[in-house]
Amino acid sequence: MSYVYSKVFPRVKKELDYWIQQARRIENPELKTQALASITEKKFHCQGGSVYSILAKKRWPDAIRFIVAYQTISDYLDNLCDRSTSLDPKDFRMLHQAMEDALTPNNEVKNYYKYRQEQDDGGYLAALVKTCQNSLSTLEHYSAIQKQLLQLERLYSDLQVHKHVVEQERIPRLKAWFNSFKSQWTMSLHWYEFSASSGSTLGIFCLVSYAMGGKMTEQLAEDICKSYFPYMQGLHILLDYYIDQQEDLNEGDLNFCNYYVNNDQLIERFIYFIDQTKKQIQRLPNKHFHEMIYNGLVGLYLADPKVRRLDSGGKVTKVLLQASGRRSSFFHLNAKAYNKLKGKYRVS
Repeated sequence: MSYVYSKVFPRVKKELDYWIQQARRIENPELKTQALASITEKKFHCQGGSVYSILAKKRWPDAIRFIVAYQTISDYLDNLCDRSTSLDPKDFRMLHQAMEDALTPNNEVKNYYKYRQEQDDGGYLAALVKTCQNSLSTLEHYSAIQKQLLQLERLYSDLQVHKHVVEQERIPRLKAWFNSFKSQWTMSLHWYEFSASSGSTLGIFCLVSYAMGGKMTEQLAEDICKSYFPYMQGLHILLDYYIDQQEDLNEGDLNFCNYYVNNDQLIERFIYFIDQTKKQIQRLPNKHFHEMIYNGLVGLYLADPKVRRLDSGGKVTKVLLQASGRRSSFFHLNAKAYNKLKGKYRVS
């Protein structure tokens, strides 16, 4: 925690300050508004993701540069889709082509706004894409992680397309997408849990950070992918949806936690995700680091003040902290103390 607060977060702030300055130069009012909002309102995504820079060892500043740029693309596009002037799946697909290009150093940047009214961002999105490409082009072991990076990215982009179309098409599209995966996930996950598991960038940050640290093989890349998807990533996003239930209800946004029958089923399934995460990460090196990640996710998310306003929020918090372990309680208490001193704050 000391290292994260003294080293990682200040570097994240430096990177975000740079992108804020770039966003302020955007002339189109809608694109400018969403670019700035995606940074100022969601900086905790970059802060949390940048914890993975620890795995990059001496190249930790390079890892943070990539993580901040890639997460900023993710949050910017999410804002454009959530508060969109368009409900066209072609538009959403083209926007998210930026995320695939960001992970593929030889791809040329494109007009990602091709199917929408707003067009000119002054090169903002292209600059974010190129920053990620430049970071990955320096990796000696890029070829070892490319397959897994693009696999996780495709799941993420598919989710964003399906969940942002016109309201009556969202659930049928998401269910059909889930059913297209004739694998073990259809047996152990509900469609909304599979969707949630696709919505995290943690696996990508883990792969890139390990590769920057020089510790990467094709087998390790495969192990990371299997360890993070679906359970670690699913735990991450389900917690995110859990604390945002009231907010999403007010905004009319899709929330995957609403599909549990009641809080008892939600608790049962969250514990299942915690237990499976514990089991899957045992195959990874630095397993205590990965244990810290899921402990932190549980502790920090449930420390968010919004939890107090949820029905049975106290009960859910108590049971999940107990299931996750003592370190989750440490992160929980730490975050609550930080909230009191600094105002509302959460890390994902």
